Amino acid sequence: MGRPKALLEYRGETFLDRQIALYASLGARVICVLGHDASFIASRLRRAGEALLVLNPAPESGQLGSLQCGLRALGPADDAFFFTPADSPGVRPETLAALLAGFDPQTDGFVQPRHNGLHGHPVLAAAAMAPRFLSLAPHQSARDLIRNCRRRFISVDDPFVLLDVDTPETYQALAEGRLG
Repeated sequence: MGRPKALLEYRGETFLDRQIALYASLGARVICVLGHDASFIASRLRRAGEALLVLNPAPESGQLGSLQCGLRALGPADDAFFFTPADSPGVRPETLAALLAGFDPQTDGFVQPRHNGLHGHPVLAAAAMAPRFLSLAPHQSARDLIRNCRRRFISVDDPFVLLDVDTPETYQALAEGRLG
């Protein structure tokens, strides 16, 4: 992208500020893992005070390494956690509400949103899954664990659960309102 995706703007806020606001609206403790350009990103967030910012000291470890850094910051009272990439800025509050309403941390490992037959983000996981993520080796992926555990899908009317802004073209389409 040529610049940190967390700082791309959508509807007047950075992607990461939107994510912080979304999850904070649930009353949840928000943990954001920063890697490359962490100081630069943190200094430009308007909602940094509403989240715990955690540094991934080895950002080359990829998404799994960042997830593991975030999981180490979970508290003992947490019975579940959401995780999602920062480049998925349009997820609706109703989607989170639907995932929470359909989730039982005693029986579900994971709950994921489904839109038009495809599953996406965010993923809601039982706290019992955290040690399993933490035990994954660097060559493994969170996706492998999720696929091999009990998971359910909740159908939602939210195309943003499928969106990852990975190219300038996708970002342009989002900014122009052609997505979602």
